[in-house]
Amino acid sequence: MKVLFIGDIVGKPGRRAIKRLLPGIIEHNAIDFVIANCENAAGGFGVTRDIMDELLQNPIDVFTSGNHIWDKKEMLDCFNEYRMLLRPINYPEGAPGRGSIVAQRREGEPPIAVLNLEGRVFMRPLDCPFRAAERAVAALRAETPVVIVDIHAETTSEKQAMGWFLDGRVSAVIGTHTHVQTADETILPKGAAYISDAGMTGPFDSILGMRKDTVIERFLTARPNKFEVAKGDVRLQGVIVEIDGKSGRGLAITRVNAREDDAEKSLA
Repeated sequence: MKVLFIGDIVGKPGRRAIKRLLPGIIEHNAIDFVIANCENAAGGFGVTRDIMDELLQNPIDVFTSGNHIWDKKEMLDCFNEYRMLLRPINYPEGAPGRGSIVAQRREGEPPIAVLNLEGRVFMRPLDCPFRAAERAVAALRAETPVVIVDIHAETTSEKQAMGWFLDGRVSAVIGTHTHVQTADETILPKGAAYISDAGMTGPFDSILGMRKDTVIERFLTARPNKFEVAKGDVRLQGVIVEIDGKSGRGLAITRVNAREDDAEKSLA
């Protein structure tokens, strides 16, 4: 089976890229299942009910998130409405929502488990993501051998450590959060597909999806200012992971970097 994982969707340009590019990517690559990180979908910070409804018009099966998932307060009461939306599993007990899901697109296909984690290095002092992953993966593998992990973390070292820690127990460990696609995609020795960061779906004439002038101003002045989503060079980034549905082993991992302009040219 082939799973497409889409890197962090940033603002309206990222949502537009999903709408225009995703159907063609699915068809061209014979994708069986789609996962997307949506925690930056609302103006770069969080997600709303209206935006979730918009994203659900696309062929995406599961949404992961990270440290911005609470930025829009309305989402605190929305998780029961959006069963396919995850928040990191190592959040404190009693937090709204869930950190994992077992889903199936079509009858007869192996179910796919998706697990969402958040790192702690240079981030919040959450529960240990390694111990949380260990517990969650053991439970998920009782239902299916195919387990995809989104590790939403700041440092490459923490993401790599998670990859090696879970190798042999999951199908893929995919990093998110830094919005810069890395070139270290690999199949680890015991069969886990790995990449440190899947990248970003949004405007690349930017700094991490935000207007360059606003970000530079903050570095120069150290004063708080409002970041705004940029507009130009919109792309969809992510990875395609090929998985053995019986064993759960990752067989191949390939980066995706599709430009919105190329889709428009093909329609001309």
